[in-house]
Amino acid sequence: MDLFAANLRARAAALNLSNAEAARRAGLNERRYFHYVSGAREPDLATLVRISKALGTTPDALLGVKREPEDLSEPTERATLIDRLVSAVNNLGDYELEIAVLQVEVILKLQNEKMAAKAQAE
Repeated sequence: MDLFAANLRARAAALNLSNAEAARRAGLNERRYFHYVSGAREPDLATLVRISKALGTTPDALLGVKREPEDLSEPTERATLIDRLVSAVNNLGDYELEIAVLQVEVILKLQNEKMAAKAQAE
């Protein structure tokens, strides 16, 4: 039980999520989620799957059955940011996801234009 609670806390911290936000993303009330984080209780299988999906990980990783690749060494700042982005995107509705994709596409377009202008200047 303690290993699950520790892994749950570590995963939420890696994503820079509060207990309240992690609970919201998993569709749980804060009190129930706190029981899991504190090690007082363990979730049933369906709840474990919901929590792991909300935190962008696997049930095995939360249970300590096997380690995730990023656990094998210190994650880079970029890897951490990508992890946070993926976790957030997994919790968006379809409309919000479409907006996020459009925003990323605009960023990429601006980046490409900047690189092209820099290449022309050289």
